[in-house]
Amino acid sequence: MKTKTLLIIIAALYAGTVSAQEKWGLLKCVQYAMDNNISIKLADLQTNYAALQVKQDKLGQYPNVSFSNNYGMSFGLRENPTTGVLSNQRFVSTGLNLQTNVSIFNWYSRKNQIAADELELLAARATVDKQKNDIALIVANLYLQILLSKEQEKIVDVQLQQTLVQLEKTRKLVNAGSLPELNAAELEAQAARDTANLITARGATQQSILSLKSTMNLDAAAPFDIDTPPVDKIFVEDIASLQPDVVYTLALQNLPQQRVNDLKSRAAAKTSRVAWAAMRPTIGAFGSLSSNYIYFRTPYYGVQAAGQEQTGAFVNNGGTILPVLRPVFTSTGKVEGYITPAPFFRQLNNNFGQNIGVNLSVPIFNGGALRTGYARSKLNLKNWEIVKEQDNQKLKNDIYQAYNAAMTALQKFNASAKSVSTAEKSFSFAQKRYAVGMLGTFELITNQNNLFREKLQHILNQYDYVFKMKVLEFYKGQGLKL
Repeated sequence: MKTKTLLIIIAALYAGTVSAQEKWGLLKCVQYAMDNNISIKLADLQTNYAALQVKQDKLGQYPNVSFSNNYGMSFGLRENPTTGVLSNQRFVSTGLNLQTNVSIFNWYSRKNQIAADELELLAARATVDKQKNDIALIVANLYLQILLSKEQEKIVDVQLQQTLVQLEKTRKLVNAGSLPELNAAELEAQAARDTANLITARGATQQSILSLKSTMNLDAAAPFDIDTPPVDKIFVEDIASLQPDVVYTLALQNLPQQRVNDLKSRAAAKTSRVAWAAMRPTIGAFGSLSSNYIYFRTPYYGVQAAGQEQTGAFVNNGGTILPVLRPVFTSTGKVEGYITPAPFFRQLNNNFGQNIGVNLSVPIFNGGALRTGYARSKLNLKNWEIVKEQDNQKLKNDIYQAYNAAMTALQKFNASAKSVSTAEKSFSFAQKRYAVGMLGTFELITNQNNLFREKLQHILNQYDYVFKMKVLEFYKGQGLKL
């Protein structure tokens, strides 16, 4: 009964419909991750910001031009904008103004700012390359982890099948009375442990697949399976061509992080020149064109003569003093017409004004802000020089450690191959002795477990060696050979 239950559980592990789907190779996984990974997208967004800054800097070399227009209505005693005379009347006015200014000489501040931001743009692009390299390495590691998990599944499955075959043979001998029931019970317990190990191995594989999907930014629910080439078919460079001093020389030339540090340092030097120029006099030019228009509508009324009146002045007319008279008029109260200004375009032409000049700006005292800014720019330059040196030292240490780890992994891989060979011979002898009754079930299971552990350790060592070699390839800065 126990045997039948165990067989049902094992059959359930293999149950389910297997749908045909495209296998993902390592190259495809890496490319998909580079196109969709969130970290890469964020880094690429920063590149767009840097590109906009460079574009703005280059446009800043051209003169600034602005146009302004105002429109308003005035009441009461106001100055007439076209005549400059105070008048107590209501009018509508419009003013037009076009002005420009340009920097003539600023100690190459603009030029150095453009150069600094162009270097920052290149650094942003190198940062994207670094993100892509890092993601490619992570994807390769997860991909190899899935391959390792699948290999472990196979090993566990083979052991389970061997245990089931041995259980079936032992059950026949027990039923025939040749062996005690204890032998079958021990093998049933071993089969249960092997089944649990197989379930665990499959769970580990699925967990590794989910981690890879997350890095690739692929929907966790999407169907996904990877291509599973034999580990010995994965290209690995000869370790003799990956000597640490050679790898370090190539890394300094090719790795994006080293390019980032170099570009940031050069950009800081240009920014320091900009801060220095800000403390120097600058020369600029300016000019403007302006005109205005006014509109009012003042009625005038008809008049009629109403006699004469003295003005208070007198004239001598041949000895006779006569008063000077002036005519007196009174309004008829009837509007005869309206007084309006000249037409729009005539006013604009009559009021057209031009202005042009040169200005000199000399910073004298601003609370030390400019000198402090210059001092900070020099500190920033020194900081990037130190960061550059620090990262180069760390890179060298990492490469030598990676080389040592790869050598150790190679030695462990070779040693575990011998251990597997020895364990296989031992298990083969144990099976033969168990078949003739010269070895107990416990000793047979022990030999089988020893072989199982050696196979697992061997495949683990093999993948560990492949990955560490890929890390060395990565440090060359020439991309992973997939």
